Amino acid sequence: MKLQSDPHSGANTITGYGDGYVEINKTPYSHAVLLSSDGEIQEWPVQSFDELSEADFSQMAALKPELIIIGTGKRQRFPKPELLKTLIEAKIGFEVMDSQAACRTYNILVGEGRQVLLALIVEAI
Repeated sequence: MKLQSDPHSGANTITGYGDGYVEINKTPYSHAVLLSSDGEIQEWPVQSFDELSEADFSQMAALKPELIIIGTGKRQRFPKPELLKTLIEAKIGFEVMDSQAACRTYNILVGEGRQVLLALIVEAI
């Protein structure tokens, strides 16, 4: 699915997504990413939801966003509470949703000027 973005905003936006890829600023990625509106696009070494670790959540918290959207792949799945402890202690808000919903929500929040981080798991077909 293609998404519209504001080419004049200068912010990183999701311009498309589908099975096995996400398109950021019209460039496709086939791996998990950490993405903020104004930072670099970081490869996130997460292959699947089941391998999420405390280190992954510490990496997110270190970027100090206002809010984190966690895209868990093809379906919404909730991380174990002990994994979320780092975010809770850092007082960073978070939402968990399937990756397609996460992409749409990220674009909306970036459009509002929010300091949001997208932690997106990209699953192969």
